[in-house]
Amino acid sequence: MARLPRALAAALAGAALAHPTPAAGQAPAAPTSGTPTTRVQYPQTRTVPQTDDYHGTRVADPYRWLEDLDGADTKGWIAAQNAVTFGYLDATAGRDAIKQRLTEMWNYPRVSLPYRQGGRLWFTKNTGLQRQSPYFTATGAAKGAAERATLILDPNEISKDGSTSLSLFSPDPTGTYVAYGLSAGGADWRTVKVKRVADGKDLDDTVDWLRYSGVSWTEDGKGFFYTRYPEPPKEAGKTLSNASRDPKVFYHALGTPQTADVEIFRFDREPTWGVGAGVSEDGRWLFAYVNRGTDPENHLYVADLKDPKAPDVRARLTPIDVTLEASFTPIGTRGTTAYVHTNLGAPKYKLVAIDLTKPARANWKTVIPESEHTLEGVALIGGKLFAQYLADVKSVVTIHDLAGTRTGELPLPGIGTLAGLSGREDEPELFFGFTSYLVPSSVYRYDVATGALETFFKPNVPFDASGYETKQVFFPSKDGTRIPMFVTHRKGMALDGTNPTMLYAYGGFNVNQVPAFSASVATWLEMGGVYAVPNLRGGGEYGEAWHQAGKLDKKQNVFDDFIGAAEYLIREKYTAPPKLAIRGGSNGGLLVGAVMTQRPELFGVALPAVGVMDMLRYHKFSAGVFWVPEYGSADDPQQFRTLAKYSPLHNLKPGACYPATLTTTADHDDRVVPGHSFKWASALQAAQGCDRPVLIRVEAQGSHGYRPLDKAIAEQADIWAFTARNLGVPVKFEQKRAME
Repeated sequence: MARLPRALAAALAGAALAHPTPAAGQAPAAPTSGTPTTRVQYPQTRTVPQTDDYHGTRVADPYRWLEDLDGADTKGWIAAQNAVTFGYLDATAGRDAIKQRLTEMWNYPRVSLPYRQGGRLWFTKNTGLQRQSPYFTATGAAKGAAERATLILDPNEISKDGSTSLSLFSPDPTGTYVAYGLSAGGADWRTVKVKRVADGKDLDDTVDWLRYSGVSWTEDGKGFFYTRYPEPPKEAGKTLSNASRDPKVFYHALGTPQTADVEIFRFDREPTWGVGAGVSEDGRWLFAYVNRGTDPENHLYVADLKDPKAPDVRARLTPIDVTLEASFTPIGTRGTTAYVHTNLGAPKYKLVAIDLTKPARANWKTVIPESEHTLEGVALIGGKLFAQYLADVKSVVTIHDLAGTRTGELPLPGIGTLAGLSGREDEPELFFGFTSYLVPSSVYRYDVATGALETFFKPNVPFDASGYETKQVFFPSKDGTRIPMFVTHRKGMALDGTNPTMLYAYGGFNVNQVPAFSASVATWLEMGGVYAVPNLRGGGEYGEAWHQAGKLDKKQNVFDDFIGAAEYLIREKYTAPPKLAIRGGSNGGLLVGAVMTQRPELFGVALPAVGVMDMLRYHKFSAGVFWVPEYGSADDPQQFRTLAKYSPLHNLKPGACYPATLTTTADHDDRVVPGHSFKWASALQAAQGCDRPVLIRVEAQGSHGYRPLDKAIAEQADIWAFTARNLGVPVKFEQKRAME
């Protein structure tokens, strides 16, 4: 069954050097890359006399007008900025070659992790360069299923240009229907439709205004539960930016209008908290939950859907735990027993068994206790428990019986990352994906009864990984904390301080950064680049304590960890400041913005993507209300002081020399609204004190994490070309291509 609370949290989704930061009154340090630069003529951006009072501190916000996402002035500003940016990129040597190589690198067949539902296997297949991956289904044995599968839904036929994303796909337990969600520009708002599998025809059912929610079918396939938000105001600019609040769980019966949907659950006491619900695999239990923003802690409730004494589901919901002391994620049920993944008294997580007829905490039994490694999750498949651990950011999966006794270990094909795991409690087969920085994601089938392992799908990628290597290193942060980092580069590379290096991180929201293959990263490696990924505090790589050490008033630890990673790479002669680029998206965009304002002399290029750049107003827009437990809010006097110290927008210093910067965002991003990036780019252009370019690229009909493949390739080519130009890297591909 779906891991509901964590799924919501994920949806409601970062040595002294030669050129210290200039003191007040000093001239900014000159660029040191040795790369010729030409001062870019930026569009004139008007300012307004907007000042806000934060607990007695007055803060100017001269670009407030750029928060009006649909305003004519904002659209004109976007057009003018894109004209300058694309003019610069059009004149950048090697851009076309990079785009060609990226296109080749992505052009290989891919199959997603399959799962069984309604007696069928379901998965996506992409021939290589399809904008979105179509969904297929197959009956019978897994062997040969990818070849004999039948097409069910091709999103490329729904939206020829890819501007509408397929954002949800959920077959019902009988295999009769599929619910699918469509999102304009890939935004978080979803409209759900229902397709009949037998003839491919759509039913009349349409369910609107889902956000951060999937659907969860009842066992009979006659309807589903979902979470919706109130329809946003119709005034311009509010559909994407309006703050998310007042969610409710509804039940939709097939063949009825949405107006007839029955409200099942809400949490009026805290209207900005998230709610959701999901049905257990056996169809008997409905679990409902409440999340305080993106924090892992949640309330958990349960209802017996087969209780004949209480026909109203709302009357059946009873609390399992509403203390908000820990996270509680049901991973499966057997009879009246629910197996729940939790960090209650166990910062690195454990598995407990709860009798749903006697759910008091005193009756809980520990099945898999906390250990030295983080228990990322557990799956109940074929009568066994598969426990997924993260041991120094490398996947290990142990096998246990239902009493918790360890009986074996899942034979992963190497050191790397378990890229998904699927299976059913009533089926003796398990599918899992496996990947690393140099191993493309492959899918395997494991027979739970016999222990046999076979390949379900292995891609043939046009990249020869044999010439590269990945190392895990550890370095001390500012306070002495030991931080792990993966560094990937060509074998035999000289450590002489001249290597172009990309440092990427996230550092927040309990999100783990684990090794995974990327066609984009492989292209960077072929260009002679080093790719480094540190596991900063704020993530969950070492359990909840690691997360807590990088949030709220401890957020500076995350920035110090990232700076420590850069200093390590420089100290160990992998690179030098003029050859070092930093990159991150969303919370990672905040990371890049904060670090480049704190230590601008340390980096040659900065690439903040869809970042949270205005930490004083972020909570007023779309999903921002969910992040207050992670960041804090400027509405609180103490938290305001913390946020003001690192908010990227508010810590730019006029006349300082900032790294060459390409900020990227999209016009349909309703997770981190693009107004963040608009205001940041305007302020950065006004502050820049040297000739290094500071540009913004705004994608049309894109969102926080969605681009159709052709646009994703074009954007990535622009990013690599900008990086190469400003690090002084000639564009050439040194590695022989595997498929030639």
